[in-house]
Amino acid sequence: MATATTYGARDHARAQEGARAEAMPVVPATDWPDPPCEAGHLVWAETVAGGNYTHRVLARGTELRLTDLRGDACAHLLLFAADRPWERLNVADTVKVQWNAYLGEGRLLLSDQGRVLAAVVADTSGRHDALCGTSTLVRNAGRYGDGTPQSPSPAGRELFKLAAAKNGLEPRDLPPSLSFFQGVEVREDGTLDFTGSAGPGTSVTLRAEQDVTVLIANVPHPVDPRAEYVSTPLEVLAWRAGATAPGDPLWDATPEGCRAFLNTAEFLAARGLA
Repeated sequence: MATATTYGARDHARAQEGARAEAMPVVPATDWPDPPCEAGHLVWAETVAGGNYTHRVLARGTELRLTDLRGDACAHLLLFAADRPWERLNVADTVKVQWNAYLGEGRLLLSDQGRVLAAVVADTSGRHDALCGTSTLVRNAGRYGDGTPQSPSPAGRELFKLAAAKNGLEPRDLPPSLSFFQGVEVREDGTLDFTGSAGPGTSVTLRAEQDVTVLIANVPHPVDPRAEYVSTPLEVLAWRAGATAPGDPLWDATPEGCRAFLNTAEFLAARGLA
């Protein structure tokens, strides 16, 4: 189809309706094949290519499932309270308040206000990291020759900047991130052991405990020892569910977690949101 004229370009663009690429959002999300919930509850369905990013605002009680389709995705994650971005994921508090540096089912993702932004409600991977953050422009330029967003080897922080800008955030708003699907362990001597992926098809499911802005960059882990830039597609699905409530085993799993849920409930109740 000729695209040399405006009419030709328009006709060519319209002819693409219904075409599917390997990595793209599905709109409406309810058209996603074989959803993990009632089809009408699905609110976000997307496959994120390696070296790319995505973002979305999710309502309290939404569940978000990330799936490593081929075994070499690495989902770097940032969370912000949707209407007050100064409350954001605090990785240090997430680790120290729960006395555990390793993410997994039952762990809470905490803000610096002592409140729960999201909870990990399911995990079939077990290969995650709360210690290293994401890759940077300087590091990727040194390792791969480039780290800019449009290059073959974009850095996670550069992609986060783009996702942040689309949500009214600036680079100074970006704290250290968590990453899922590429594991790191601390050895006895304090050095880091990269444990890599658990393999294709593993997933982790988060439950939003407040309205949150989600930023995701799918790029190689910064301590991945491979010389080449390896990053494969990440599946992102989200659906309406319900926030964690008193009496849920997750609420009472630890004294520290219970306090964080109480802090969250009190704050939301004062605003008429719970």
